[in-house]
Amino acid sequence: MQNTEHIALMEPMRIPDGKHPELTELAFELTRRSAELRSSLPAPLLDALSDLVRAMNCYYSNLIEGHNTHPVDIERALLNDYSEDREKRDLQLEARAHVLVQQWIDRGGLQDRSTTVEGICEIHRRFYEHLPEDLLWISNPETNDRVRVIPGASREQYVKVGSHVPVSPDVIARFMSRFEQVYSTTSRVEKILSAAAAHHRLLWIHPFLDGNGRVARLMSYATLRDALNSGGIWSISRGLARQHAKYKSHLVECDLVRQGDFDGRGARSERALVRFTEFFLKTCIDQVEFMGELIEPNRLNTRIMAWAKDEVSLGNLSKPTPKILQALLYRGELPRAEVAEIVGTTDRQARRYVSELKQVGVIRSKSTRAPLQIAFPANLADRWMPALFPEQG
Repeated sequence: MQNTEHIALMEPMRIPDGKHPELTELAFELTRRSAELRSSLPAPLLDALSDLVRAMNCYYSNLIEGHNTHPVDIERALLNDYSEDREKRDLQLEARAHVLVQQWIDRGGLQDRSTTVEGICEIHRRFYEHLPEDLLWISNPETNDRVRVIPGASREQYVKVGSHVPVSPDVIARFMSRFEQVYSTTSRVEKILSAAAAHHRLLWIHPFLDGNGRVARLMSYATLRDALNSGGIWSISRGLARQHAKYKSHLVECDLVRQGDFDGRGARSERALVRFTEFFLKTCIDQVEFMGELIEPNRLNTRIMAWAKDEVSLGNLSKPTPKILQALLYRGELPRAEVAEIVGTTDRQARRYVSELKQVGVIRSKSTRAPLQIAFPANLADRWMPALFPEQG
């Protein structure tokens, strides 16, 4: 089988131009809704939300892998606060690695490189380099041999994933080169339209010994973030995890060879790729709509103010502190010098109120003199951002 696998086995790699206008309409609808969502809130508020979305994205991506690490535990891991239970600690370490890679993506580390061979290998390398040595070893389910994952390196073994047999290790470079050629030379609309195809074809090649699913979802996240300028405040992983069976079914269907003369002209099923693309785009739109409803300014303000008033009544916060949160919600950030005027007190007392809010994790600043910004801690998500992810058990 060596050196006989032709790159044409991946075709079709794109939906034929003009053949499915309904998909183009979905791409434009996604573009419009994502832009509206991003413009609905001040930039500092978006930055704070993107931190919470990183934990959410990690949680749902891990869930697809069969790992349940709650965002509260993910936040703890980012502060080097790990469980004493070894299994939970390992999951926290994996989650921390995922969040750090997404943070790198959000800061522009993968700009316009998400579907390049170099970029994809860097996603894999960065993730595994954040893991301790003992988490780099996996067992081969067929032989039970233990094999070390080399961060960023292509696999050197033949593998089987369910009923799918990915390409031979000696042709991975050729298939990945073709992958980059097709998916890295597209326009903005074509990037959106081909995101689902790229997602599947990367999984189909299965270039790495381990971590292919996680890398594919991070690649898709980065591609859509670039193409839509989304600001990192929504993620498809939540939608894929919530429709896990359908997602897996589409991936299996896309593995199929062409089903007869009316199923395109490539080696693989064009109909399956069209159906997956429709599912993928509709899932993106659904997640944008969900986040739009969740962070609609009036609703968000109502939920946060209700929480703040409850905390005041319980004696956990001083009575004037909700005014600071209110100002941050409307303005995005607040110079420290203005806090005293907002709460109608002395500078010293105002600093005490700020300290209270910082202690419960709902405001932050980049330095001791920088403006204040609101924060969205995972432990308050059930009150502030209900249904973003399940309450911690």
